Parts: sequence; structure tokens; C-alpha cells
Amino acid sequence: MKQFIINRILSGILVIFGISIFSFLLIHFIPGDPVKIMLGINASPEQVQKLTHHLGLDKPLLVQYGQYMMNVFQGDFGTSLKTGRPVLIEILDRFPETVKLAVFGLFIAVVIGISLGILAARFKDSWIDKLCTVLATLGVSIPSFWLAILLVMIFSVQLKLFPIANGTGFRDLILPAVTLGVVASTMVMRLTRNGMVEVLANDYIRTARAKGLEDGLILFRHALRNVLIPVVTVIGLQLAALLGGTVIIEQVFNWPGLGTLALGAIMSRDFPIIQGTVLFMGVVYVTINIFVDVLYSFIDPRVEMGTKEA
Repeated sequence: MKQFIINRILSGILVIFGISIFSFLLIHFIPGDPVKIMLGINASPEQVQKLTHHLGLDKPLLVQYGQYMMNVFQGDFGTSLKTGRPVLIEILDRFPETVKLAVFGLFIAVVIGISLGILAARFKDSWIDKLCTVLATLGVSIPSFWLAILLVMIFSVQLKLFPIANGTGFRDLILPAVTLGVVASTMVMRLTRNGMVEVLANDYIRTARAKGLEDGLILFRHALRNVLIPVVTVIGLQLAALLGGTVIIEQVFNWPGLGTLALGAIMSRDFPIIQGTVLFMGVVYVTINIFVDVLYSFIDPRVEMGTKEA
């Protein structure tokens, strides 16, 4: 178990190292002089030279990367060119709102996904199963931004049940969270349905039914418990994906999270913010994945056995 955890942490560190290189090189991927792009065409040579020196772009590339990583380890992600505030402070101000949106969206995804998965498995091959499968397919196929706009048109513009944007309260949270939850629920639903179908075909389930146990008891106490191990893994991965992939939804609903921060930085050419958000969200994504893998190994020790056999 210890070796498995150590291997996962080491592989995660390698991935974070790759993300740090990518985030550092973002400013160098831009065609032309990035400093002139930041300052605009009316910038004087003195302004260009001053910002170039401030960003360290007049030094060799390896020296720039070394200085960049030393600053990151000290919690210094740079300074926003737009607001003049430290990048890390800007990120930490917005991150709780992204977490709130992602967690609420995940809760909706779990409720919808597990419920439909159990229902589809219980009535396997019936019209209910086919309907749930169609809904899951639609959830995968429909673009999240289209669903978001549709929900706004129906529930905000027409029915006036929810505010359109510019809020952080519970009512403002519902529509963006539902959008994320509906899209994310499809994978949970499919995995739950397939796992339940497989488990319900086992001999011990038939024995439980022969003993006269109620269907609800069989489904939730005997079947669902055996299906939850892979579902927990998917839920953890979905949380990581939601934390890092809410940019479009945050923009549609003008939710003040990391997505709108990053998109605003792109529009204003605030490259320290762009670099900081990419690195920060990359570290968060990798950390959650490591945590899920370690948790999975505790829940199901066969993961460690499979690693050893491989």
C-alpha cells in the first residue's frame, strides 16, 4: 500500500512539473513580442524595456524558469498587470466560488446519475431503461453552453424564477450548478446502470430474492454497495473536471470564479494571471486525482494487488 501511494505521488509530481513548464512557456508561445502585446501599440521603448526587465524576459530561458519556480515555491505567482494585486491573492479570492459551483454541480450529478442508473438497471431492457439511456446520450451530446443558455431563456427570461447573472447567492447558484450537474451525471448514470445490471445477475441476489427480501433492500443494501467503489472513483474525477472546466458556464452566468478570472485575463492580456490560474488549477486537478486513487486503494485493496502483479 505504501509503495502504491509513493508511486502515485511521484507520478503526480512529474505531471505537476510538466504543467509548470507549460504554464511558464505560455508567455513565450505568443507570436511576436509578448511585452508589446501586453502594453499595446502605443507603448514607448522605455515602457517595453521596463516591463521586459520586470518580467525577467531579458534573461536566458532556463534562468527565467528557475526564477519562476523559486517564486512559485515561495507563494509568489507574480503580480496582475491589470489590478496590481498579487496573482495568488486574485486566485484565492475567486477559488471558493468555483469550489461552491463545482461541489453543488457534483451533488446534482450524483443524485441524478445514481437515481437514473438504479432505475434503468431495475427495469433492464424496458422502456424506462431505454429512456434513461436516451437521456444519458443527450446529456453527453448537448454542449454545456447551449444547455446553459436554454435554462436561462426558460427559467430566467420567460418564467422569471431565477436571476440571470451577477450574483453569488443560492438562487444564483442553481442554474449554473444544474447545467454542470446534468452534463456530469451521464457518466455516473452509465457506470451505475452497468454495474447494477452486472451485480443483479449474481447468484447471491437471486438467493436474496428467493428468501423474500424486498426489492428496495436488495437494490440499496446488497447491490448498490458493491457498485459504489468504481462510482466513487468517477465522482472524484468528475469533481476535478468540474473544478477545472467551469470556464464556459461561469462566463454564461457571469459567476465570479476562476473561469471568469482566466477569461478576463486573456481578454486584457494579463499573462501573469493566465500563468497562475493554469498552474494552480493543474495542481488542484492532479492532487484530487492522487487523492481519489489513494482512496480507491483503501476501499478496494485489489488495486494494490493489481499493481504488484503488473
